[in-house]
Amino acid sequence: MTFQAISYQRSAISFLAAMALLSGCGGGEIRSKAASNAPTVSVQVAMVSSQEWPDQYEATGTVRAHTAAVLSSKVMAYVQQVAVQVGDHVREGQVLVTLESQDLDANVRRAEAAEAEVRSAIPEADNGIAGAKANLDLAQSTFRRMEELAAKKSISNQEFDEASARLKSAQAAYDMARAKRTQLDSRLAQVQQEIRGATIMRDYTRIAAPFAGLVTAKSVEPGNLATPGAPLLTMEREGAYRLEASVDESKLSSVKEGQAVEITLEAAGLDRHLNARVTEIVPAVDAASRAYIVKIDLPALPNLRSGMFGRAWFPLGTRKVFAVPASAVVEHGQLQSAFVVEDGVAGARLVTTGRRMQNLVEVLSGLSGGEKVVAPLPPGLADGARVEVRQ
Repeated sequence: MTFQAISYQRSAISFLAAMALLSGCGGGEIRSKAASNAPTVSVQVAMVSSQEWPDQYEATGTVRAHTAAVLSSKVMAYVQQVAVQVGDHVREGQVLVTLESQDLDANVRRAEAAEAEVRSAIPEADNGIAGAKANLDLAQSTFRRMEELAAKKSISNQEFDEASARLKSAQAAYDMARAKRTQLDSRLAQVQQEIRGATIMRDYTRIAAPFAGLVTAKSVEPGNLATPGAPLLTMEREGAYRLEASVDESKLSSVKEGQAVEITLEAAGLDRHLNARVTEIVPAVDAASRAYIVKIDLPALPNLRSGMFGRAWFPLGTRKVFAVPASAVVEHGQLQSAFVVEDGVAGARLVTTGRRMQNLVEVLSGLSGGEKVVAPLPPGLADGARVEVRQ
């Protein structure tokens, strides 16, 4: 507690003690004499009025980003470089963490060498197909001639059978050459898949930002061993935030999706009321707190960050309150008081206040409807002072 607050409390205690003494034996006579000797103070008064104020339910919550990502490695490797710090703004695709990749580079080179070997065998296979096709064409021509001669009985059956065998042999050689070429194509497709797989694994050693945003947490340094699934960096997309408020289950019937609510964010530069809307009600209740999570979209603000504390006010209809002008209430440290005018005398009275609305303040205790209070308070007004009400 500060010295000023202690002084205020002491002043308030002294003030209350003086009031108690005045109200004790003979106190009224002393106060009346003091009041008669003091000059009359000209004041304005306002009546304690009963009003219908909108009723609200207050819920507290935490600001969260719409989109957040925890970056981790998909391979086990030592961290070679970390290119960002907490608070850095990054662009989409920017490399944030680099892992050692010697083994994965070797796998890529091995697959590329296998591809080169397969490609070098393709010309030989193509030449084999061309030679087998030429032999097949010759065998087919020879067979057709032998077939014509055999029909004329100009050649023996032995010569015809030899021509037929040469045709079959040439056809088999051609088919074999084509099958070898097909095998090379399959092998080429296989090694190309191996190259793509090895390249993808190697690319996992370069961890990039999935979107443009802000780095909010860092749990890795060069030389650390990155394991699959272990968090390395946390980042969030800027410009899209929401308040996740805890709403008691007894009040959930008054909350609807699309409902307009009032938000207050108690942070530097953001301590003001904002208009927002409910976008989602999580359909599950927390067993410990008996509360639902209600998500409220927030307008874009330059200093908004995840983790900030906020309050949301949900409208619940109206209720009757006693209200006085805020200028009628004076604060003594943690105590509040107002001056009630009765029979031309201003008497100090302790009050308890609640919500404020425009230039009015709700009175929870200390005043009754219809009473008149001094508002605004003139400087130097003392308890028991005689006053003249001016219009």
